[in-house]
Amino acid sequence: QVDLVESGGGLAQPGGSLRLSCVSSGRGIGHYGMGWVRRGPGKEYEFVASIDWRGDTLDYADSVKGRFTVSRDNAKNAVYLQMNNLKPEDTAVYYCAVQVIPLARTEDEYQWWGPGTQVTVSS
Repeated sequence: QVDLVESGGGLAQPGGSLRLSCVSSGRGIGHYGMGWVRRGPGKEYEFVASIDWRGDTLDYADSVKGRFTVSRDNAKNAVYLQMNNLKPEDTAVYYCAVQVIPLARTEDEYQWWGPGTQVTVSS
């Protein structure tokens, strides 16, 4: 079992930045592909970004490509999501989770979800 906890969410203005962190408090995540998924108000879960266990293979949703960067530090059992040039449509609860399969993009292709962190983009 992997126990994930996200942090770093909050209120940002359009064009602003936030950095989300996801840390495992139990079993290490160094051998797992990881991903970020979000759910906006009244919306379905949406894939955001993923990273393989070595940090070599990155995947991004078209909606965040060029603005968000996913990274990891296996020594710290942590995964990060740097979010720049934030837009109001980025408002959502952001979850990190473990990939069931490589390059996972759908909700059912992730497991051991964290509780999420709220990101609100508003002026």
